[in-house]
Amino acid sequence: TGHSPQVKAFVTQDIPLYHNLEMKHLPGADPELVLLNLRYEELERIPLSDMTREEINQLVQELGFYRKETPDAPVPEEFQFAPAKPLPVLLPPQAPTTDGKTPPKRDKEEHPDL
Repeated sequence: TGHSPQVKAFVTQDIPLYHNLEMKHLPGADPELVLLNLRYEELERIPLSDMTREEINQLVQELGFYRKETPDAPVPEEFQFAPAKPLPVLLPPQAPTTDGKTPPKRDKEEHPDL
């Protein structure tokens, strides 16, 4: 399968403008956007082969990637770690709260049928 010209244009012309967006070229593989969290764990894969360049750009920006004016433009401080938004999936499991509150235990009266 050849890459569509749309995807190719995105890869060659748009990717250099996005901070923290890297293209890893896998020969013969369909292009996919692989989202990683800060620990480089894979969150999801989005196949790009059927998308237009416009759609890919829109998608990448919705995901929070910062698009620079030129490849060498400086990246504002707040976007240095973009798109690492604090997504729920990235949070470590909640430690037990220290204020002594425990989740209410279900009493047997609530479930007489058990």
